Amino acid sequence: MPQEVYTRLREFLDGLPGGFPATESGVELKILQRYFTPEEAELVMQLQPMPEPAGAIAARLGVDEAELAARLESMARAGSIYRMRVEGEAYYMPVQFVVGIYEFHLNSMDRELAELLEEYLPHMTRQWESVPTKQLRVVPVGAAIDTTTQVATYDSARQLVAGQDAIAVADCICRKEQQLLGKGCDHPLENCLTFGLAARYYVENGMGREITEEECLAILDRAEEDGMVVSPSNSQAVMNICICCGDSCNNLRALKSYPRPADHALSTFQATIDPDLCVDCGTCAERCQIEALIESDDHMVVDLARCIGCGLCVTTCPQEAVSLVPKAEASEPPANFVEMQMKIAGERGLL
Repeated sequence: MPQEVYTRLREFLDGLPGGFPATESGVELKILQRYFTPEEAELVMQLQPMPEPAGAIAARLGVDEAELAARLESMARAGSIYRMRVEGEAYYMPVQFVVGIYEFHLNSMDRELAELLEEYLPHMTRQWESVPTKQLRVVPVGAAIDTTTQVATYDSARQLVAGQDAIAVADCICRKEQQLLGKGCDHPLENCLTFGLAARYYVENGMGREITEEECLAILDRAEEDGMVVSPSNSQAVMNICICCGDSCNNLRALKSYPRPADHALSTFQATIDPDLCVDCGTCAERCQIEALIESDDHMVVDLARCIGCGLCVTTCPQEAVSLVPKAEASEPPANFVEMQMKIAGERGLL
């Protein structure tokens, strides 16, 4: 019975936009057993895809409201379902695996779970290859954009942050996972940013701490200095910003393994190098997280099939030979998280 309920839960989670594909080894079922008891698994599958208060769920299921509310709150605090508060009342709904359950179980990550996830997550990222709408996009670091270039709000991390009513910072789940595996890097651990309802969820669940807009901007500045890729949620109204490196980030590590990462990373820009200014010093290649800079006869060249338009190569070029230019095929991101999820669901044939 327990194994059967986790198989059904896997199928249920695979029906959410982010997906949860099966593997031959069944490692995904072992992961679910770490996150859910059999009773919790059954309850998740009875939740609606839109937020509901505990009273409405209890009435629909014919169970005691107080008992159900306690169970839902316990699962929300663990990161297994999502909880939002509207005028003081809690609303609950199921949450996809990535971005979702994986990140929300930050506090329960240990070596055993890290090993299971390291085996499973490549299966998740391969599923995303065929879905045009991605969950994350890449925006250039601030100093990489010429001040004369008009940049849309959603392509500027500083503008995405401006005016947010709640901001939180948490440890990076990818970096924590890799550190537990003995493969970590020396980049800052605490630099995963969330906003609005997501920020409140992180703070209330003890996964992160609330910060000011100034502190948030300081984290973005540090990311630029450290040569890290800024990856916000793929929406004009941002929900989260990942600060990624090619050593630990599961998304970047997956992109790095593709022969054409640019086909799978959403970005408005791409790098270009002026051969007359380039002195072939290789500084840009040292900064690149995706191995998109290669040596030619007497100057560096951008491999456009690999470039994801992060701008890290621009900011430290001693000759100012590198710049960002708009991509002809760049598209406008969805308006918000819900629209993004609906697009992904449609592309996966789930609607």
